[in-house]
Amino acid sequence: MSSDHDISALNSLITTTLDSMKGYEEAAKDAESTRFAGMFADFARERGQVVSDLQAEVTRLGGTPETGSSFLAAAHRTFLDLKQAFTANDDKAIVNEVERGEDHIKAKYESALADADLSPSTLAIIREAFTSVRAGHDQMSAIKHTLG
Repeated sequence: MSSDHDISALNSLITTTLDSMKGYEEAAKDAESTRFAGMFADFARERGQVVSDLQAEVTRLGGTPETGSSFLAAAHRTFLDLKQAFTANDDKAIVNEVERGEDHIKAKYESALADADLSPSTLAIIREAFTSVRAGHDQMSAIKHTLG
């Protein structure tokens, strides 16, 4: 159980969570005329708090926490698709794209929680952060299903 491994895992989650936070910030800006703008802004703030908690743990472990998002690859494509959905002003398309992003972040956290090489204290921090991530995912999933 190396703290280097813990720091690396936490920094990976920080980057993914920053991607999510920035995606929600963009969604909130682009959704000004939809009923989802406030909810997206709330999710962005919540993800910002998760990032702060993970960064504090990296610092506690003696590492340098990530401070920037990657906003590349899957997350970037997801939010480009989201931007197109906003252009169409179609709530169902917007929610579908946000939920796709939520699936991505949920999978990253589940993978980290399954990492047997992480220390118990790091797993506890990740588990706590995952509570927020899972709640966001489940809420978006529920909304998606209500929209048909």
